[in-house]
Amino acid sequence: MALRSTFAGFNTAQLAMAASQRALDVTGQNLANINTQGYTRQRLDLTSISPEGASISSSPYDIKVGQGVQMEEIERIRDPFLDVQYRNQLPKVGTADAMDAILAEIGNVFDETDKNAVCQKLSNIISQLQVMASPDNAATSTSDSLVRSACEIFLDTIHQNATDIKGVQKDLIQKLNESVVPNVNTCLEQIRNLNISIKNSQILGNPALELQDQRDELIDALATYFPIDVKYTTENYGAGISVDVLDISVKLKDGTKINLVSDDMRGSIEIKTTPDANGVPGNPVSLHFMDTEGNKSIDAADMLENGVLKGDMDMVNKSEVYDNPPSDTKGIGFYIKGLDKFVAQFAEIMNKWNEPNGKLFETSDGSDEFTASNIVVSDAWMSGEAQIKIQKTGDEDLSTDYTNVLQMIDDLTNTRFAVESNGEQVFKGTLAEIYTNLWNTQAIERQASSTILENHQTVADQISNAKDSVSGVYMDEEVMNLMRFQQSYNAAARLMTTLDEILERLITGTGVVGR
Repeated sequence: MALRSTFAGFNTAQLAMAASQRALDVTGQNLANINTQGYTRQRLDLTSISPEGASISSSPYDIKVGQGVQMEEIERIRDPFLDVQYRNQLPKVGTADAMDAILAEIGNVFDETDKNAVCQKLSNIISQLQVMASPDNAATSTSDSLVRSACEIFLDTIHQNATDIKGVQKDLIQKLNESVVPNVNTCLEQIRNLNISIKNSQILGNPALELQDQRDELIDALATYFPIDVKYTTENYGAGISVDVLDISVKLKDGTKINLVSDDMRGSIEIKTTPDANGVPGNPVSLHFMDTEGNKSIDAADMLENGVLKGDMDMVNKSEVYDNPPSDTKGIGFYIKGLDKFVAQFAEIMNKWNEPNGKLFETSDGSDEFTASNIVVSDAWMSGEAQIKIQKTGDEDLSTDYTNVLQMIDDLTNTRFAVESNGEQVFKGTLAEIYTNLWNTQAIERQASSTILENHQTVADQISNAKDSVSGVYMDEEVMNLMRFQQSYNAAARLMTTLDEILERLITGTGVVGR
């Protein structure tokens, strides 16, 4: 029987000590980054070295023993399935969050608990008309002035609301231009740069695990803006060198995929706004993707299924029943047009019952259509040329006949009007109800969006917790690893000491015949 190589045991012990030392280094790295955002727990992969080749003494009785341990690689502990689930959930959270934020701003405009609320101002007009219809104040210029003053205050509130709602739309367009789009393009550029750095590091034999963590953080951030498809492939450079190649595509509703990142190339996004008469950017807003080859997509504003961009684009462009054809989202335009309908109905009531004594309200821009922005008290009423007519035409000799004012009051208070769009009835109710319907609709939409956001966020948090359970660093587990690898190191050192004692005995205590 052949003797085992004298120093084979030393080599086994040395490999074991080196592996234990490297495992301790990895554990220390994990503990050092226990609070680092986006850090993924690392692990040293070990494999047993099996005997290779044949021995001249090989026989059924020649027992083979392994040659120690080999360090394969240090890898990140991640679950690709959870990564995909998480990135599929993030766009849903992004959509709900974007819409909820805008609805909250609109809710501040329609805050009827405020003392300057529209319904309170409308009630003041009705009260002044009721005073005008009393015998003591009938046909007096003072009562007419009081009604006009109440109307001016009412219109000031209407104008402010219109300005505030359009301000929400303007701010959203500005956010898209100055924040959302630049953030997405910056994210794509950073991912591209990391791809290059990771590739260069891997060619030199460095796995670049920390750089991969940074890239995954950016990919997760990108997934909040729109649905993405992430694919990794391996590119072989020969001599046992291979690198990871990353491709990221945006997924549209119709199944189309537009490649935004491919290795060291990246695409971009851009939006285009429609300027108003004053050159101020307005809606509709179009969205375009440029792929890695520089090809520009058609308008994809309505082709995203989820994401921050989906929520923002829907809120800035869509008006639901007021769109032609009707859309599926009550965006900012829904409330702008709803307020316009309310104002137009108010002006129609007041002007109708004052004919032919002159119009009480007119438009500031000379158009035939009243809106919340252009309605003003007519010049004729302001100058006194026109006044509110208290009697029906032809009944001026009946000083106690307040039919006209009473009819005006009744229309402002009790008559139910149908609000229509595209030939379909949108809502039917009194003038006050037309306005409060906007308020109620916003409250319902906000409640729904908040609930949806909470539900999607809960699911995202559950997936995130599952990811952390796999990829996160836990103090107790790492401390146990420290103890385990320290014991392994000590055992390997003890093996080497034992082998040294055996070798010393072999050299000094044997080999001299007759000693």
